[in-house]
Amino acid sequence: MAIDTTIFVHSPGRIPACLDLLQMLTGAGLVLFMWSHMVLVASVNFGAGAMNAIAHFFEATYMAQVGGPLIGATFLMHFILAARKVPFRVEQQSAIWKHSRTLHHQDTWLWLVQVVTAMIILIMGAIHMWTVLTDLPITAVKSAARIQGGFWLVFYLILLPMVELHVGIGFYRIGVKWGFIQRRNRKGLKKFENILTGIFVLIGLITIIRFLTLSV
Repeated sequence: MAIDTTIFVHSPGRIPACLDLLQMLTGAGLVLFMWSHMVLVASVNFGAGAMNAIAHFFEATYMAQVGGPLIGATFLMHFILAARKVPFRVEQQSAIWKHSRTLHHQDTWLWLVQVVTAMIILIMGAIHMWTVLTDLPITAVKSAARIQGGFWLVFYLILLPMVELHVGIGFYRIGVKWGFIQRRNRKGLKKFENILTGIFVLIGLITIIRFLTLSV
């Protein structure tokens, strides 16, 4: 009787698959949060009162006090999960750089951009969250005063494109990895992702300018 040797072939365990799924879920949650956060902060463009009313609602319902630490924990968990595949060692970084240049594959370069932006966001995002959550309540005047301070203007001009690039690429790569984006529609959806990222960067810049012109 012939023996089916395929049963002895090593197959990936369920744990890596579960970790990948959790990475995707935390990433998707952070994408939605960042887009929502941008829209809510941009409410200052309709007047300081609009932003203050929204901020007061989140604080009065304790969504800011509870949601802030939860977002921070999700942010940290997502980084830890994603870090499993990040080349930290010099020889690994050299190898991935050589492969990227050899393959000339756009999605590989997008992954590298996502890794670099993740490192920047990890530090700057933590500083931003700590500064905001330890200085409640959030008000338009308080936010404007911080940005008009000089250092914070440069800080947010760097953080803004880093976040939007990371979020936009993450949104696209989630779709590719989990089959929502396929070869037949990849080009069109990639263009859509670029436009969406550009729109959010523009909204962010307009909002920063509005804070710069707000009387404090």
